Amino acid sequence: MDLKAVATGETLSRAEIEETLRRSLAGRTLKKVLIVPPDFTRFHSNAGLITNIYYHLLKDTAEVDIMPALGTHAPMTREECAEMFGDIPFERFFEHRWREDVVNIGTVPADFLREVSEGTWNEPVDCEVNKILFQGYDLILSVGQVVPHEVVGMSNHSKNILVGLGGSKFINASHMVGALYGLERMMGRDNTAVRKLFDYCVEHFLRELPILWVLTVTTAPAGVIHTHGLFIGEGRKPLEDAIALSQQKNLDLLEKPIKKCVVYLTPKEFKSTWLGNKSVYRTRMAIADGGELLVLAPGVEKFGEDPIQDRLIRKYGYVGRARILELFRENEDLRANMGTAAHLIHGSSDGRFRIVYAVKKLTRAEIEGVNFIYADYDEAAARYDPETLRPGPNTLPDGEEIFFIPNPALGLWMSKDRIGK
Repeated sequence: MDLKAVATGETLSRAEIEETLRRSLAGRTLKKVLIVPPDFTRFHSNAGLITNIYYHLLKDTAEVDIMPALGTHAPMTREECAEMFGDIPFERFFEHRWREDVVNIGTVPADFLREVSEGTWNEPVDCEVNKILFQGYDLILSVGQVVPHEVVGMSNHSKNILVGLGGSKFINASHMVGALYGLERMMGRDNTAVRKLFDYCVEHFLRELPILWVLTVTTAPAGVIHTHGLFIGEGRKPLEDAIALSQQKNLDLLEKPIKKCVVYLTPKEFKSTWLGNKSVYRTRMAIADGGELLVLAPGVEKFGEDPIQDRLIRKYGYVGRARILELFRENEDLRANMGTAAHLIHGSSDGRFRIVYAVKKLTRAEIEGVNFIYADYDEAAARYDPETLRPGPNTLPDGEEIFFIPNPALGLWMSKDRIGK
């Protein structure tokens, strides 16, 4: 089906965004609508503004419910909802509980997964989603940002529903499919093994749901959101068009590998290494062998987003792909939490470069216990001040050369010698 509404530009204004959203609703009679935006960890998606505009366009004629696509993340607080979504009443927000409030809508066969994963995954996968999706909505607005992503290649579209509102079985299995297939084979690309898994679920299990995909492409220089594209419609075309634009705006190709990369994690957005390890995922194809990644993480106070994840990360640590796969075969608790096993694989450099976490709220023993290198945040920030460093290459007064990234969630960095590997 053709797109309902499209807008592109160097920076779309609020008026342009609102008019595009208004066009996407034209001709519809709606009494009950569900909006599925991302959570606070995708603050720079501009989905907060979009959700607010949709709410006000709809609230006088329809019942509007909102369920942030938490996936495995911690629930949003009242304060976070207000900061991201504005004046929408807090009682309109519902929490996705990924271990509990889900239903099985179908099983992806083993033969299909064996083919798309090139033999790295050989089991069927149950597709689970939140039961709220089947409570009689006239329209489901799935809102989110397309950007390079470590699990699927390019984020959003069906991922927003299947993982953002997914259940433990599907989240665990899909993340492990990606980890076994190899994140460096997928990041920044469409038609990956995991994307094909998601496409199968949409085609076979979600066809009857009235989903309208609302996809942004954004950047946030100096923390200011620039919306370069807004693609709205049914089917896969909005995703493909958004991917094409995101590959232009969010993929940073470097002439040579980085010897030292410094990444800053804003404390409001990054409170765990589960989220903070985007600094590892998004830079690993840019960092030189023998190089160093310094993560400035003033807000990181835990490892997992929930107690089970946190316990397993503390128990096993970021010890590399080969060792985690051994531990996965040997330990039932990892096999029961494949998403965490996948996260541990993704979060290691496999000994290729050093990962240093500069923290305020975790101890040296805790950081070193998960196989990272500890640094004191205040000492590190005194030398590498995130307030004064500019994005990209910097030369310090003593001649040290570094590459600074103020928010790793907004892109993918890759040296040109990694293309095709």
